[in-house]
Amino acid sequence: MKRISAGFLPPVALDAAAGTPMYDQLSEWFRRAIVGGHLRPGQRVPSTRSLAKELRISRVPVLSAYEQLYAEGYLETFVGAGTCVARSIPGQTLKPHGATERHTQLPNTTQTAPRKIAQRVDGLRTPPQTWANNQGAFRVGLPAIDHFPVTTWSKLLHQHARKPPIEQMVYGDPMGYLPLREAIAEYLGTVRTVRCDASQILITTGSQQGLQVCVHALLDAKDRVWMEDPGYPGARQALGTIGAEIIPVPVDEEGLNVEEGIRRQRNARAVYISPSHQFPLGYTMSATRRMQLLSWASRSGAWIIEDDYDSEYRFGGRPLASLQGMDTDDRVVYVGTFSKVMFPALRVGYIVVPKDLVGAFAAVRDALDTFSPMLYQVALTDFIREGHFARHIRRMRALYLERRIALLDAIDQYMDGRLEVIGTEAGMQLAALLPHGVDDVAVSIKAKQLGISARPLSISYAERPARGGVILGYSGVGVHELREGIRKLKTCI
Repeated sequence: MKRISAGFLPPVALDAAAGTPMYDQLSEWFRRAIVGGHLRPGQRVPSTRSLAKELRISRVPVLSAYEQLYAEGYLETFVGAGTCVARSIPGQTLKPHGATERHTQLPNTTQTAPRKIAQRVDGLRTPPQTWANNQGAFRVGLPAIDHFPVTTWSKLLHQHARKPPIEQMVYGDPMGYLPLREAIAEYLGTVRTVRCDASQILITTGSQQGLQVCVHALLDAKDRVWMEDPGYPGARQALGTIGAEIIPVPVDEEGLNVEEGIRRQRNARAVYISPSHQFPLGYTMSATRRMQLLSWASRSGAWIIEDDYDSEYRFGGRPLASLQGMDTDDRVVYVGTFSKVMFPALRVGYIVVPKDLVGAFAAVRDALDTFSPMLYQVALTDFIREGHFARHIRRMRALYLERRIALLDAIDQYMDGRLEVIGTEAGMQLAALLPHGVDDVAVSIKAKQLGISARPLSISYAERPARGGVILGYSGVGVHELREGIRKLKTCI
């Protein structure tokens, strides 16, 4: 068995006024901690000298307790490791942490109070997502990690971590690191035609937290909110945390059907939308629909939450202008993330907030998480300022186009018409419809058994659709793996 490194002891409770000798109390405490799983086999325990000093008692009772525990087989000594919990204690004797017999400590009652949790939690639970456990072919939202400039990024991190100034080690601004916000505002204004300055940028730990901040700042419980159907499940979860009422609005080739949304709920408080590359169908919202949506929001006083999660990757031309850039009434709150263009563990995103709402959003951000970690913020600032970010996006746009073409070729070659690809030439994944009658969840489960990820399209709908499909990510794996993945997927259909 591998030796377990020393850890902190659970609190030791000794009573000097009790009639039981101190060494008996201490040895009994160790027995209970070991049997209850608080101390694990092989885990080091403090020396008698250090434990006596910590407990502020004489070393003699500690020595006596340890000798008793040695004799009973609870402790043993290893060369170079000191005193450890014995490894030979029978497994059935041990209980997991927290599994001690509570009934011996509770009052003598026949019934305990119910363990209630918030009702909204039931709406946040999702079925087991077996397709999300695979990092290989078709994993959605996975960028090309192996092509990320790790050496450059590591140098920037090392540079800022070596001797950070005091102002980067204390509590920060809930809005985020100002130089990073300035760099983001400049980037968005140039590339996405977003109208903003640094004072409107709020740094988050990703788009999911960005959505959380938006719903807490803009909505109250039971407020009605339009949401694309199908749409991003993460947005549904964010809206569920405040108990909003979701109004599903269908999506077609022109994006969200605004007229249908008005018919279903004219006085909705807000709408969540991904207009540049709709998730999961991949459609781009038409100019007519965009104007209709902005007009409705202005007339009704509704808010528009624009999720622009992977707009950098458009292969049929330059990235489209943002909806926020067309807004003349400051009704759009723009949410973006670096997780898709750099790497998911970065956990840095941003919100572009209308100027009159900055105070409200800052208060919500402060209440939810105070501020984002500084090290990645300062390194990312230099990554953008020195041009590494723009170069990386250009390289990835070419790489993802190559991989998308390879995936489409493989579908044409191996699928024999079993997949109908939909959507536009953009993003990091594509959606494809399955033949009528084929269960996309069952296909996904079979795909998992073959080592590939095929996210079922049906889980993005409010109600099960008449025809299922799969969402296939192509950005995170090479051409060969994509082709092999399609060969395997064919056997699942």
